[in-house]
Amino acid sequence: MFKEYDVIVVGAGHAGCEAAAAAANMGSSVLLVTMNMQTIAQMSCNPAMGGIAKGQIVREIDAMGGYSGIVSDISMIQFRMLNRSKGPAMWSPRTQNDRMMFAAEWRKMLEQTPNVDFWQEMVAGLVIKDGAVKGIRTSMGIDIEAKSVVLTNGTFLNGLIHIGEKQFGGGRAGEKAAHGITEQLIELGFEAGRMKTGTPPRIDGRSLDYTRMEVQEGDEEIARFSYKETKLPTTQRCCWITHTNQKVHDILRTGFDRSPMFSGRIKGLGPRYCPSVEDKIDRFSEKESHQLFIEPEGWDTVEIYVNGFSTSLPEEVQYKALRQVPGFENMRMFRPGYAIEYDYFPPTQLGQTLETKLVRNLFFAGQINGTTGYEEAACQGLIAGINAHNAAKELEPLILKRNDAYIGVLVDDLINKGTEEPYRMFTSRAEYRILLRQDNADLRLTGLAHKIGLADDARMETLKAKKAAIKAISDFISSYSVAPEDVNGLMTEVGSAELRQKMKLDKVLARPHVGLSLLAKALPDLRNLLSNYSKEVIESAEIELKYEGYIEKEMEVANKMLKLEEIRLETDFDYSRLKSLSIEARQKLAKIKPSSLGQAQRISGVSPSDIAVLLVHMGR
Repeated sequence: MFKEYDVIVVGAGHAGCEAAAAAANMGSSVLLVTMNMQTIAQMSCNPAMGGIAKGQIVREIDAMGGYSGIVSDISMIQFRMLNRSKGPAMWSPRTQNDRMMFAAEWRKMLEQTPNVDFWQEMVAGLVIKDGAVKGIRTSMGIDIEAKSVVLTNGTFLNGLIHIGEKQFGGGRAGEKAAHGITEQLIELGFEAGRMKTGTPPRIDGRSLDYTRMEVQEGDEEIARFSYKETKLPTTQRCCWITHTNQKVHDILRTGFDRSPMFSGRIKGLGPRYCPSVEDKIDRFSEKESHQLFIEPEGWDTVEIYVNGFSTSLPEEVQYKALRQVPGFENMRMFRPGYAIEYDYFPPTQLGQTLETKLVRNLFFAGQINGTTGYEEAACQGLIAGINAHNAAKELEPLILKRNDAYIGVLVDDLINKGTEEPYRMFTSRAEYRILLRQDNADLRLTGLAHKIGLADDARMETLKAKKAAIKAISDFISSYSVAPEDVNGLMTEVGSAELRQKMKLDKVLARPHVGLSLLAKALPDLRNLLSNYSKEVIESAEIELKYEGYIEKEMEVANKMLKLEEIRLETDFDYSRLKSLSIEARQKLAKIKPSSLGQAQRISGVSPSDIAVLLVHMGR
């Protein structure tokens, strides 16, 4: 009935979809197995993609030939570039999306991808022989063979949903949990844990009074996630902002004695940076209100997502409290919020390719690794799918370094530091963030994607044209001289010192509050040059010129650190022999088995003195 596949992907959430697409586009035969074909790529929580650091990840996925950016653009109902008031390393694109359109577009793209087959059924276990995965076993007892397997089970592994004192099995509202895989992996020697996440109530938008809320429009100029010419909306839907108050908090507190979080019924840790509303009013009791973002679920639906009101309190408490929120006085609820507990596997059990250390050719991606967020899951799926293909075809693995991409930072953090709470990406986690901007993801990654077969020739031609355009702008600005009378009026306007003599344009551009669009007002030659190029290209060129010194310093630091990556370590080395190492370092190094001194240095609990001991031992 079934052929042997190169890659089987278990789970069709954001991680599973990207894994299947990547492996198939590289030439593997792929089977995507899901419990429900109608929920492929479902946005289980908020109807949005991107945001701080997450937007950079979506652009990196797109630059690598993934689908998330394209789907996000097509299903976009609002676009905003966050952190525009800060430096360009912090700029982060974010979209509100049509939930149903997002899932439908993902399924359509997968169905149009050659080499992807589908099967709807629960996977009950893995077929393992001689320390390597050989396929999967379904709940009906069907064995399907594969050369490599990617597990992307999301919140479904022994998922347990909590609403007040009620609890029932499920991987998502209205969907059953998955059983069998956790138990088998534990028998094989894997360490497992429990994590928790939550979601807010869904509301009937027709019952809200938007005049009592603050409107939040999208950016006037809509931009893309994808480097392709994706179709963008001509109009946008707005969101709204409102706030909780003391009455809301008082009502929520009446349910604390029935809260699964406070009663201890929930054992798993929830996301630190996206706490439930009851957790917020408990931990920050001095705050009189908390902000709520009112987000529409799509173009043609009245359903509303109440961002900031994630909760697992009893449904009647949720209802009463929400009706005290300004604009919610006559609110009607579609369904209450809930918390969900699920199994995960500490990611220190994985290598840099996301392959497990205990079972060859078995890869984990997404929430099974302890992460939270669509974007974090999707980029892991991309990496796992690429490396599952490489394992099946006996090719060299792909590893992104910390100075290559936010994706590299995420994977490196997970496998070296692990996580005991849902891991979320922030710009602060990346030490090379001026190198890892949202505007240059294609410059960093598309060449690599083309080399491994994920980016086509058309993408490379687009990339070459962009590089040539940036060079043309940079060459002009570096060689063009301006006289004081040309620009001093503008300098006064922005509060910058007047020029006293002729100066190269790149020196003027380096000043605070001075940009190319401003200079073009006074310089016809510059204005004529820029008219030939897109806003995106001009912006990239300006950033490269304006922050040239900072970029060079970061590259210098990155290159120094890369020298430690070149010092290889034996993965089977017995660290217990080196008594000069601290006890913690010996334990952590033995557990994680780093492949290089650079990786060893990033393991939590391994100190600089421990690295010095290793250097001495290696004769360095």
